[in-house]
Amino acid sequence: MNALLDSLLELIRRTSTEIPDDVHTAILASLEREKKGTIAESAMKIIDQNIALAKNKSQPICQDTGSIIFYVDCPLGLDQIAFSEAARDAVKLATKKGYLRQNSVDSITGKNDGTNVGPGSPILHFHQHRAPELTVKLVLKGGGCENVGAQYSLPNEKLKANRDLDGCRKAILDAVLQAQGKGCGPGILGVCIGGDRATGYEYSKQQLLRRLDDRNPSAELDGLEQDIVATSNKLGIGPMGFGGHTTLLGTKIGVLNRLPASYFVSISYMCWAFRRQGATLGAQGEIQNWLY
Repeated sequence: MNALLDSLLELIRRTSTEIPDDVHTAILASLEREKKGTIAESAMKIIDQNIALAKNKSQPICQDTGSIIFYVDCPLGLDQIAFSEAARDAVKLATKKGYLRQNSVDSITGKNDGTNVGPGSPILHFHQHRAPELTVKLVLKGGGCENVGAQYSLPNEKLKANRDLDGCRKAILDAVLQAQGKGCGPGILGVCIGGDRATGYEYSKQQLLRRLDDRNPSAELDGLEQDIVATSNKLGIGPMGFGGHTTLLGTKIGVLNRLPASYFVSISYMCWAFRRQGATLGAQGEIQNWLY
């Protein structure tokens, strides 16, 4: 169990202080696209400097270390209670060490006990499979980007959005427009088409576990993902809403079945500080390899 605690602590540290390579590559590419001498270029330079400082000092990339969301793909027989206890202990220790900011508060009283542990924190999603591997992925999702998430029910008369992929496109682009200047762009979108209100939002966040440089196996969804990014980057919103060519770094779309009466499009927005990491663990909980 000590090995598991140590592994989860290191997962939290690395997630909080280091941007994954696929995200950093996208940020560097966007920096090259911005016009020299503009505020947009300056904003991207500051972002890149922030990434380097956080990694070198092993300090959080952002003062809002966000909601703590674990995704655990586990073999049959894993003691989920023991794993959850280890995760909570790791969160407490990571907070004490400064890898996480003390920013989980009681929703009624506003009190903060300084541990980041309480009802709904951390969040753990367990998914059993018949394979022997145990993998754990972690997303730290800040409040600013969480605030600009959106959910649409189609058809939407105002947007002239029907129950089809073009209607989904209109809804997603409207979410980008509504978020401009907020959520610490350039952002990354996780989208779910279908589901109910709760599962749609949850599945949209799961899309953020995909690498930015992957491609959707569905040709239709792949085309929509690329179109959303290209169109958004022509809107002139840019980094932090300062204008420029980089409004989005990526869009990832998933689909769930829905009821005939409902057609939801759920959008989770992630800020440029895309804190997502994962690892495969051994039988004693030791880290065997990193996933991103």
